Amino acid sequence: MKFDDPGRRPVTHARSVITPALESRLTELESRSASGTVRVIFDLNPDFPAGRRGAANTVRTLLTEAAVRFSEMNVFDDIGESRLSRELGRSYVVAVLPPEAVRWVVHVDVEQAEQDAGNWRLRAIRRVWPDFEVSALLDKSVAVIKGDAAQATFGAFGENIVWAVVDSGVDERHPHFAKWDNLSLPAQLEHVDLTDGNAPTRDDYGIGHGTPVAGIIAGEVAADSVETGGRRLRVRQMLLDGDKTVDAYTSAITRIGGVAPRCKIVSYKVFGASRLANVSAVIAALEHIQRVNDYGRNIRIHGVNLSLGYSFYPEWFVGGYSPLCNEVDRMVASGVLVVVAAGNSGFVRTEVARNTDDFSAGVTINDPGNAFGAITVGSTHRVAPHRYGVSYFSSKGPTGDGRLKPDLVAPGEHIVSCVSSTAQPDDEDWDCPDYSEFSGTSLAAAHVSGAIAAFLSVRSEFIGSPERVKKVFLDSATDLGRVREFQGHGLVDVMRAIQSV
Repeated sequence: MKFDDPGRRPVTHARSVITPALESRLTELESRSASGTVRVIFDLNPDFPAGRRGAANTVRTLLTEAAVRFSEMNVFDDIGESRLSRELGRSYVVAVLPPEAVRWVVHVDVEQAEQDAGNWRLRAIRRVWPDFEVSALLDKSVAVIKGDAAQATFGAFGENIVWAVVDSGVDERHPHFAKWDNLSLPAQLEHVDLTDGNAPTRDDYGIGHGTPVAGIIAGEVAADSVETGGRRLRVRQMLLDGDKTVDAYTSAITRIGGVAPRCKIVSYKVFGASRLANVSAVIAALEHIQRVNDYGRNIRIHGVNLSLGYSFYPEWFVGGYSPLCNEVDRMVASGVLVVVAAGNSGFVRTEVARNTDDFSAGVTINDPGNAFGAITVGSTHRVAPHRYGVSYFSSKGPTGDGRLKPDLVAPGEHIVSCVSSTAQPDDEDWDCPDYSEFSGTSLAAAHVSGAIAAFLSVRSEFIGSPERVKKVFLDSATDLGRVREFQGHGLVDVMRAIQSV
């Protein structure tokens, strides 16, 4: 450390007060020739003799000295009367300083304590943290299912795993898929369009459906990166106003990544701009995957995501035996995992004698979610599933013939993911963001697909054994304390699934 007062001796443990994340940021700024500042939070010592208020006054005095020593303007960042200052004033002080000023403040505070036999209670600062930018990102829902922990601990990035997205196409032009070339396939594989067009890597379904689903499973991008051409990414978020209307606003986004960022995605386009598809197209997609895998003899596509379905009517046939359910079960029997959205028909409306009633209803799992071999996924809150439980719209079990469904739940409310570059929104105020919020069990299913892809990338001995994988994920799920017909076995947990085998 270098200070402008040579009379002060260095303090060997001053750096320990600074968090590793901040230390890394300070070192980065110091390595640059140009000057820079960092926004920090001084975590005040609750055992300071004069209490936290006295600690805050001490820190502010040091900051005033730092402003003079390092000639920095606005070091308090309007801390004086701001709402932030009032909220943080009891425990923290926030400032914007150059790295050397942060180190100087910590150095002086520690040295003052050391002058009294190293009494740490005399230190005003307990810890210094970076004041991270907070954005509503997919990373939040990834963290809910512990996908970030699995990546950091086990390197569970989905490497060498291929997942089919049977949907409305996946937009190859979106920068989300550029870093890891998620849509670039080996010679034996191809994207397939089963609609009237010939554009499996184009998504014309509103603002996208297959694209955001694929973006949750895989892909990764950071703002100002090569993939974005150095520009900031923008996300459109929804706000509920006081009059109960929904407004939208667009803000910057710093980084976003799927649950299994490096997983390869094969697009099977079964519905397009008309938003209409037939079961036959989905069955055709499954049949094509069977041929690609040589009916289980050479598995090149390891899993399938079906964020689609239709309402099941028990009077048609016994649950789980429709043509599409049968094809799903054949796919599973051939060694391929099939993840299916439970459906969004868990909240129903009845009208009897001019009275309208809304309520949650059981036996509302959509086909092909009724398939025996499918991993059927319901929806939870994106960041607080234990508190808010299962989404009101999420289809509820059991199946029409009494089996437990859904199997798992995962985040599906206001999930941020990719917007198609050919978006055709109904909103007049649409301002062409890169990402937007989506809700539904479609997004929940994508989280589970990504979770299993991440799992298989580090537990490759389970490839070709979908029943075993399903058991691992059901047994390791987190109980949310809701009835089984709502939550199934509980919230998917990537970290626990990997650790359990």
